[in-house]
Amino acid sequence: MKRVRCPKCENYITIDETKYQDGQSLVFQCPDCGKQFGIRIGVSKLRARQKEENPDEYANENGVGSIVVIENVFHYKQVIPLRMGDNVIGRYQKGNPINTPIETVDPSVDNTHCIINVSRDKKGKLKYILRDGPSNTGTFVDNEILGDRERRVIYDGSLFTIGATSIILRGVDE
Repeated sequence: MKRVRCPKCENYITIDETKYQDGQSLVFQCPDCGKQFGIRIGVSKLRARQKEENPDEYANENGVGSIVVIENVFHYKQVIPLRMGDNVIGRYQKGNPINTPIETVDPSVDNTHCIINVSRDKKGKLKYILRDGPSNTGTFVDNEILGDRERRVIYDGSLFTIGATSIILRGVDE
């Protein structure tokens, strides 16, 4: 089942996408506000990258881990791979140059919200360092807001929050 959001009142309409083919266009009328709108059935450009179906296998595919965006009213669960260096996390928007986009309509997630730097320590182990973007609403780790220029080392299973969106780091055991 797939949820479609009305662009006017943001009411969700649930459809069974298996009844339709990729590329097929559908027109809906919102039962709440009467707005007519259309969608095209298919795979999101970002979904191919995120490979939600196998998050554990995918987290280890490139060797440096991933982040798991926990589903809430603004978006579905997403598994997004990390890469070595800076992973700039923010809201997906066409033309936004970030390299770790989240598909969300959460207004409290900035286009460039926070950064996870993935590097290796002196022993060759992966190290994850989180810092705020800077963002308008802040980045929280263990319910503590990161200060300006503050950096926090996070580990596999660490939970952090940007806006109303919670994210779990899935690191790689070496």
